Amino acid sequence: MASLFDPITLRGMTARNRVWLAPMCQYSVDAQDGVPAEWHLVHLGARAAGGFGVVLTEATAVAPEGRISPQDTGIWNDEQAESWSRITGFVRAAGAVPAIQLAHAGRKASTAAPWRGRGVVAAADGGWVPVGPSPEPYRGLAAPDVLTVREIDATVRAFADAARRAVAAGFGAVEVHAAHGYLLHEFLSPLSNTRTDGYGGSFSNRARALIEVVEAVRRVLPDSTPLLVRLSATDWVDGGWTLDETLELTALLAARGVDLFDLSSGGNDHRQQIPAAPGYQVPFARDVRAKTGTATAAVGLITAPRQAQDILDEGAADVVLLGRAALREPAWPLRAAHELGVADAPYPVQYRRGAYGS
Repeated sequence: MASLFDPITLRGMTARNRVWLAPMCQYSVDAQDGVPAEWHLVHLGARAAGGFGVVLTEATAVAPEGRISPQDTGIWNDEQAESWSRITGFVRAAGAVPAIQLAHAGRKASTAAPWRGRGVVAAADGGWVPVGPSPEPYRGLAAPDVLTVREIDATVRAFADAARRAVAAGFGAVEVHAAHGYLLHEFLSPLSNTRTDGYGGSFSNRARALIEVVEAVRRVLPDSTPLLVRLSATDWVDGGWTLDETLELTALLAARGVDLFDLSSGGNDHRQQIPAAPGYQVPFARDVRAKTGTATAAVGLITAPRQAQDILDEGAADVVLLGRAALREPAWPLRAAHELGVADAPYPVQYRRGAYGS
């Protein structure tokens, strides 16, 4: 049996299968207002119709200065939430669970889309001064303003407010983005956090901002709504954030109501040496699952149906997240079901005439 197509329940959310869409930035907001556009409806809706169990949004900013680019989506106001509700409605109607990734880009904010060169966006073009835990910039980007304790408190509240709007907009799960060198990861890593106050130095101090965000978000979520956290399990740089610290952190977060850990890696320092290969990040999901007993998601160069099924068979993770493979193939789960011999593939009724073997 292909457990890849078994349902999975987290709190009050049941996803129809264990093939989930990973968050992927689209840089496609029509105006610089954070409101998702028609592109987002079609992009996310196509993957829902394509059979994914959970459809995660791109990194969605909890504050204007938290956007990676001026063209990123947000959920810091009610206009954005209302626009998201149209998308969540379509995703649900197609049989998938809509989920949102809440994010703050920190010192990696105010940058251009990849096809615009990724560089710093000038103020004249809608850019802004980024913020971070410390004054050190990411290589090639602008030096950030250092967040005060009061501003950290405001950021924690912004995550909670965004989570509240997300539930009202129809999202069935919420993920906090603490990976890839963005703000919460910046606090975790000694490479980007050189503070000497209660938010820097020791492991417990560096973890404080993320723990406060998780606690604040969990408080405003209904008991039935699962909370996910995406982490970079390692910086891949000597002296940076490590897997051992990830294991210690995930145990603390699980005790605070996190229901699934989404394990990625890197993104915080240009010196990273990543041994990229098919499934290279799967061991992180396996280790966290064994340490905490909490559900995990594996991500990273997962492209083949049998590869995805093997990850579950080995007990390395509870779900797999597809990124680039899903960009190439919006209906990847439908092909996977055919290749794995699943009789009842998650076809929309409108597409059943196209089912393999029909």
